Amino acid sequence: MNLLIVISTAQSGPIADALGRAAQRAGITWGVFFTNDGVCTLSDQNFVETINGASKAIACAESWQQHMGEAACPVEAGSQTNNSALVGEAEHIVSL
Repeated sequence: MNLLIVISTAQSGPIADALGRAAQRAGITWGVFFTNDGVCTLSDQNFVETINGASKAIACAESWQQHMGEAACPVEAGSQTNNSALVGEAEHIVSL
């Protein structure tokens, strides 16, 4: 994977959306991991559409439960172990 975007704050949604769209236009393989209140960015349907272009999209299940409750998560639920694996695969990392 060329780029991993780690989203750890709810305010980073617009920046992450722009990065994801730019990566898609450039043909870059990218993935995203959501943690802390960054999972709240997944309540934006337009951003979820952008995320559909990612090779991997995983949200920390604990963070999801804490911030989003029982709502259905639109991406794969995982853990910080998944985050570590994605970091190991990524050539570049942007943490927001």
